[in-house]
Amino acid sequence: MKITKNSVVVMHYAVSDSEGTLIDSSYDHKPMAVIQGTGYLIPGLEDAILDHQAGDKFEVAVACEQAYGERHDDYVQTVPKELLQGVEDLAVGTQLRATTDDGEQTVIVIDMTDEEVTVDGNHPLSGIDLSFDVEILEVREATAEELAHGHIHSEGESCGGNH
Repeated sequence: MKITKNSVVVMHYAVSDSEGTLIDSSYDHKPMAVIQGTGYLIPGLEDAILDHQAGDKFEVAVACEQAYGERHDDYVQTVPKELLQGVEDLAVGTQLRATTDDGEQTVIVIDMTDEEVTVDGNHPLSGIDLSFDVEILEVREATAEELAHGHIHSEGESCGGNH
């Protein structure tokens, strides 16, 4: 069966940056299971797996625009440290929720001084072209319950408590 919209796809992947540095891989643990076309995967990867089938192994180059987007310099801001009083374990790398003009957003602390904290609202992989090694392990139709819930259920599992 070929991958189409609403197919359940079970796959292994390894993702690297444009220099070939490994960022993440599922090969050493459980494969990823997704419903095709639900937006769980980045657009470039979601498009690339269409029409593939179980047993296919292939590489996909995904430009940053089809991955996590371009970097935006205005998403980096420096604020007075006193604005973050009460935040426990504040350090470089800490993720915070910030209220912006566009609503709630996750930001990461990228620099700190005694008086100021610099945060970055860009996704850590924004502005980076990615390369994926993909192996499709299984393709099947999603059940009505999986489509209604928007995620995969393991065999015999139901997130509503009914078996």
